[in-house]
Amino acid sequence: MKSFGQRLKSIFSAKIDEEFFENMEDLLVESDLGALLSMEISDKLRESCKKKSIKNLDGLKGELRNILSDYVIEDSLKVKPGELNLFLFLGVNGVGKTTTIGRLAHYFKTKESVKDIVLSAGDTFRAAAIDQLKIHGERTNCRVVSQQHGADPGAVIFDTVKSAKSKGEELILADTAGRMHNKTNLIKELEKINKIVLNAVDKANYKKILVVDCTTGQNGLNQALQFNEAVKIDGVVLTKYDSSAKGGIIPAICNRLNIPFYFIGTGEGLDDIKPFNKVEYIKELIGV
Repeated sequence: MKSFGQRLKSIFSAKIDEEFFENMEDLLVESDLGALLSMEISDKLRESCKKKSIKNLDGLKGELRNILSDYVIEDSLKVKPGELNLFLFLGVNGVGKTTTIGRLAHYFKTKESVKDIVLSAGDTFRAAAIDQLKIHGERTNCRVVSQQHGADPGAVIFDTVKSAKSKGEELILADTAGRMHNKTNLIKELEKINKIVLNAVDKANYKKILVVDCTTGQNGLNQALQFNEAVKIDGVVLTKYDSSAKGGIIPAICNRLNIPFYFIGTGEGLDDIKPFNKVEYIKELIGV
């Protein structure tokens, strides 16, 4: 698949005219920004190019980079030392929640020197999720708190918080179910978990993090809206991303929900996750 930058170059001619901006809008839509946001960005680019008399591709890319920057939000995910922190991971099945937890356990241990990390197997609806989290616990040398398949997720997370406090641990990375019988059940379950955590952990040290698969396109925005309805999301981790992916879901989610991206997953290994950098991301997206 051609990158956004390659496709932008392919629609460029010596003339930046109305046809170009129509093609540009189509390109933004195809890159998962959505119709309304694509139209808005294309209109801003059209107006800016006219005002500044921009006639070449490099100038146009520079202007597009500036415009996109206003739609992309980045933030760092920090652990407050000496206190209990809890990061709750949300997302539909298959986006890579459990794998992301394993990678972030490794990241916080090796890059941020967080020594005491515990993994909480809050996705009790899939036996495989519990087993997978235990494997990540072994790989990263992190304690795992779990119960049997079908147990109450809220009880698992409550037990994790209780034991982490007693052991003086600093960080809980908690998994959750990605799918339940229907949307109402999902929302009720997440609301229950959220209430348990808020009663047990300092709100300043608690983050609700959505995991989105880059390859799902605009469906990722729909997922963000659904989970945000259940519990207000603090930020996003994007998985299965590389510089050739569309990646337009990032400004789409930031613009709609006004929340930042924390990390992007770029491969299959434990090390294949890095803090999200919006300057680097926009450069890769448009091929600067």
